[in-house]
Parts: sequence; C-alpha cells; structure tokens
Amino acid sequence: MPGRNAIEIGLVIYPGTQLAAVLGMTDFLMLADRIAGEQTNRHQAPPLRVSHWQMRDGEHIPVRVFDTAPGVEGPPDVLILPPRLGPPIEAHEAAPFVGWLRERHSTGTALGSICTGAFLLGETGLLSGRCITTHWTFEEAFQARFPEARMDAARLLIDDGDIITAGGAMAWTDLVLKLIDRHLGPVVMMETARRLLVDPPGREQSYYSVFAPRLNHGDGAILKVQHWLQATGARDIDLATLAMQAGLEERTLLRRFQKATGLTTTEYCQRLRVGKARELLQSSPLTADQVAWEVGYADAGAFRKVFTRIVGLTPAEYRKRFRA
Repeated sequence: MPGRNAIEIGLVIYPGTQLAAVLGMTDFLMLADRIAGEQTNRHQAPPLRVSHWQMRDGEHIPVRVFDTAPGVEGPPDVLILPPRLGPPIEAHEAAPFVGWLRERHSTGTALGSICTGAFLLGETGLLSGRCITTHWTFEEAFQARFPEARMDAARLLIDDGDIITAGGAMAWTDLVLKLIDRHLGPVVMMETARRLLVDPPGREQSYYSVFAPRLNHGDGAILKVQHWLQATGARDIDLATLAMQAGLEERTLLRRFQKATGLTTTEYCQRLRVGKARELLQSSPLTADQVAWEVGYADAGAFRKVFTRIVGLTPAEYRKRFRA
C-alpha cells in the first residue's frame, strides 16, 4: 500500500464537479501505479497515492473523503480541480476552497485544472502573469473575470510546473497522462494509455524526461524563488535578484537552493527555459532562433548547446520528431 513516501495526487470535489472525471482519473492513476509495480524498475518510481478532497459539515477546509493510503499524514503533491457541470463556479461558491488552495500551493503542492475548473483556480489569485488554458467557449468569460492571467485557449494542455491546466472537459485524460509521465515516467504513461485504448498526448510521446521541479522540500524561502522563476520564465537569473526574492544572502541562497531542489540555480533555470522551449518547438511556428530569444537566450548558439545537452536532441531534431 502507498505510504509516507508516495506521490499523492488529490482530486478536489467542489460544487458541481463532474464526478465522471474524478472517477476516471482515479482509475487511470491506480492502473498506472499497478503497472509501475509490475515493472522491474519499481524502485525507480515511488508509488502513487490517490485521494479525493471535499467539504464536509462542520469542517472549514476540504478533507480527504477517499484515500488509497488512509492514516498517512502530509500534504498532497498535486491537487486537481476537475471540470464543472453547468456554468463556471461563482466567487461565493469558490470562497471556502480559495484560502486552502493558496496555502497548499505556498507549501509546495502543484495545482491543476481542467476546463471550467480554471475558474476556481483563477479565484486563488495565483494566475497573475501565468499562461493557462480552458475550453474555448469560456475564453472570453475567463479573460473578463481574470484579466491578470494570460489565456491561450488554442492549446489543449499547458504545463507550467507548479500550475498545469487542460482545455475541454474530456482533456482530463491528457492531464492525468501528463501527471503519470511526470511522476512514473513515459514508459508507464504509454502502457497505461495502451491498456485503456487512449491516445497519449502528442507532447508526451518522448523518450526524454520532463522536468518536474521539486516543490515539497519544505524550504519556504527557496519555494518562493521557484514560484517567481516559474512565473517569470526564469528570464532574470541574476544571483542578486534571486537572493532578494528569497530574502537571503547570496551564498546562503546557493547552498539552500541546491539542497532543496537538487540543482544549482543555473541548472534549474536552464531546465525551466528548455521546458518552455520544448513547448514552443512543438506548438508554435517560431524559428529555433526566435524560440531561443523567447525563452531568454540572446545567444542562439548557447541555447542550442544547452537544449541538446538536456534533451538529447537538437531543437531542429526535437521539432521534427514531436511537432504537434
């Protein structure tokens, strides 16, 4: 049974939630965990823990109402807001969830939404400057309600590390496969899709790992820097700026950052930039030089070297293989 070291993916049941999506994602995740357990490399992938969160009478915040590892304490690694049947959630309906979601995010939990679940995510105020997606029919309503967010409803799935959003109501299949890829690897993801006869997301048909930032390390100052880098695309990586964001001395920042994330600040920022570049190479018409500039590299040659070292393919090879 999954225990304390498991990766917990929580599904939030709020007013009007499409329960078919909740149950479907639960089935996908539990099957993926079983597939990972069948493989000889189980020691390389932690078990998955699946939970459902809901408000109950007498409670002020959502609590686990379903759990594959009952009795094990600790915050979830990911919380997903499923689609909502009917119109998007109103602010007064969202209010009981907002503070809890913000608190969870501030302590390292990644947040995700599907279709109209983006409106609940928007109520948290965490989407300022973030690129997100929802169903195209709600694009105008979302932009009017949350103008600080950058809406791109042309895209089915946008993974921004600590924030991940999916478009239409059935895009829960894409999002859940993305999470399986992130936490159990592409082999388990592809096998899960194969057994359930579901087409895997085009961007995920890769032999190369997707960067999943370590967010549950418990160092609040470093987590603040990580959220800032994610929101700004790691375009300003001057050490003095990072230290100011953390409220730490530069040497202290460097030491604590590597201890918390397992990477130096330079390595971490390179992986964030390359992650953005991969999405642009897959989904945009920009040239490789334009992509380099877009993700913060003034020197296109340096960008190609970093990209090739991290991904294992040149930008041109990557685009040819994985262009959506």
